[in-house]
Amino acid sequence: MRAVYADQYGDPEHLTIRDLPEPAPKPGEVRVRVHATTVSRTDGGNLRGEPRIARLGTGLVRPRRPVLGMDFAGVVDELGAGVTGFVRGDRVFGLAPGGVGAHAESLCVPADGAIARVPARVRLAEAVVGEGVWYAKTYVDAFGLRPGHRILVYGASGAIGTAAVQLAKARGALVTAVVDTKHVDLARSLGSDRVVDYTAEDYTLVDDDLDFVLDAVGKTDYYQARRLLKPEGVYSASDFGPRGQYFWLWLRSPWMRTRRFVFPLPKRPQAAIETAAALLESGDLRAVVDRTYPLEAIVDAYRYVETGRKTGIVVVEVAREW
Repeated sequence: MRAVYADQYGDPEHLTIRDLPEPAPKPGEVRVRVHATTVSRTDGGNLRGEPRIARLGTGLVRPRRPVLGMDFAGVVDELGAGVTGFVRGDRVFGLAPGGVGAHAESLCVPADGAIARVPARVRLAEAVVGEGVWYAKTYVDAFGLRPGHRILVYGASGAIGTAAVQLAKARGALVTAVVDTKHVDLARSLGSDRVVDYTAEDYTLVDDDLDFVLDAVGKTDYYQARRLLKPEGVYSASDFGPRGQYFWLWLRSPWMRTRRFVFPLPKRPQAAIETAAALLESGDLRAVVDRTYPLEAIVDAYRYVETGRKTGIVVVEVAREW
């Protein structure tokens, strides 16, 4: 099978496409013939080995698992012993075990893991939303988001942000989306109750009675954004922010009593994929696809994601869906 191979940390030019042995499913696994995957900020970080502390898990000198890629969608073509929940030909999507391995023509996944059937009306290239939903669900779960809560999502045009807006609306929350000018219509189309163009308006002055603020791109300042919150309100961000400033807030968070900061680590990817499947089925979730690249242009896909200008997800088409 063809797979994108990263034999060292560095920039996208280090990526090559190689022929690797076809994986065989172990007992309890299914093999998926991958039709679509994505390139995300996470993949870019894994390629560069950033943040450096992550190399304790991914490999100190070079990637321990050189085939990257978290999101996948495709067709089950082989079953391991004991699998009863899927059959050959099932259209499925999910998250690769350990967050890597999906930038390949085939992938083996535990049948009881982060995998679900793709709703009949959804194309495979529009089902690779798992990572964004996983992170977004992590935050809204940590918030305890319920009907009537008011949440602001900063960076509501990225993979996490678009998922967060849609998950929050599905839970009955009132959503303020903060985006730049070109994404205003997108944010409205996702169901946002209010849209703020941060190039024309100071988002920190739009309200002072919010239950939650989520920075989905790691570019805000907690000490400015906290003025938006009720005293019992909560702030969170998708990474440690510029210069790692939120790492210190995270260490202080157990002692914060008002306008708290939380930094939940994503867990239970299977639950996230089950949620995504249900919302795709109901129509409460849709993929926002910025660009689609063929597998042969994987380097270009990484380069584009690293510009920081992507909208929603960047899809890599591994095999054409007929």
